Amino acid sequence: MAENQSNERGLRRTLNGTVTSSKMANTITVQVQRTYKHPKYGKYVRKNKKYHAHDEREEAQVGDQVEIVATRPYSKIKRWRLVSVTEKAPDRGIDVATAASIPTTEGEA
Repeated sequence: MAENQSNERGLRRTLNGTVTSSKMANTITVQVQRTYKHPKYGKYVRKNKKYHAHDEREEAQVGDQVEIVATRPYSKIKRWRLVSVTEKAPDRGIDVATAASIPTTEGEA
């Protein structure tokens, strides 16, 4: 019984979306688009929702595709945390694969 509870705790809701704002300190705004079928008319409808996510290293920029995960409340509006940047914005001129291979030195200011 205790094992099932620990497994459930590890499963958290993850969403994929596009960064629409990164102007706040340690916070990004992510727009998540979902598509569902209208129950009565059968037409597929797109619905957008914005989430505020905690970005500790401030690595996400506007236009990036990111993955966020549900977490404890960081503030009044932040209940999500940035997991990874899955695809950089095309106008930034850098690819995720090359960005991951670039060595980063900790402690530089």
